[in-house]
Amino acid sequence: MPRIPMQFHGPALLTDAPVTKFTVPAGERYVVRHIHVQNPSGAAVTFTASKGADAAATRMFDAFSIPAAAAGETESVKDFWVYWVFEAAELLQALAGVTNVLTITISGERHTL
Repeated sequence: MPRIPMQFHGPALLTDAPVTKFTVPAGERYVVRHIHVQNPSGAAVTFTASKGADAAATRMFDAFSIPAAAAGETESVKDFWVYWVFEAAELLQALAGVTNVLTITISGERHTL
């Protein structure tokens, strides 16, 4: 079972509605290890990510606030180091509180079963 480092999605802008960022193909497993989210705007924006179709019970981040970019502000860029396992046919959805502001990149490992 080879493990291949991979960028699953992005960099791309998030919309204000849940959108699938990846679906794991048959015969594979994805391990998400890093999610990078950036807010270049002048206002805080919320970030939501779900394992599966977006719903309160599937959210891993639920309206997590990403601060505005400003002089001396370092928290407008967030790096989440995670270990989330997605099996074949599972998906990740994400959205932002404001469309086309937050940029997301998702990376990890692809395992061929």
